[in-house]
Amino acid sequence: MSKMYRTNLKDVPRVEGLKREDGWINMHVQFLIDKTSAGADHVVGWTVLKPGASHERHLHKNCDEFFIVLKGKGHIITGDGLEPAGEGDVVFSPRGCWHGFNNTSSDDVVLVWGWMGAGSIEASGYEVPEGKKGRH
Repeated sequence: MSKMYRTNLKDVPRVEGLKREDGWINMHVQFLIDKTSAGADHVVGWTVLKPGASHERHLHKNCDEFFIVLKGKGHIITGDGLEPAGEGDVVFSPRGCWHGFNNTSSDDVVLVWGWMGAGSIEASGYEVPEGKKGRH
């Protein structure tokens, strides 16, 4: 029998070990639902990007990703450059599509996001552009 999983943002620890050289710059990331917490084959996450913060251009070989800008503004980083983004924007990046986000404002940016098809960063096939170290 399946069992529902429930948590609260204040009870979920920040993800530790996210490195600047892997594109995680001044970000607070939480995996609200994932393989470890809920046995899920997807991830639902919460990210706060401080002013000037960025999740640099990256892709996932093994999963699709979406994110919703709940608060703030910045730029979506695409394979072709930067596109302005703000509250209410919903973005879908299929597997293998370069993407990222940077905060260009003086306030925090809050994103809710998800990986469909991978329950962990390891399973997602996370990659950064060639010439960068890359986590996996």
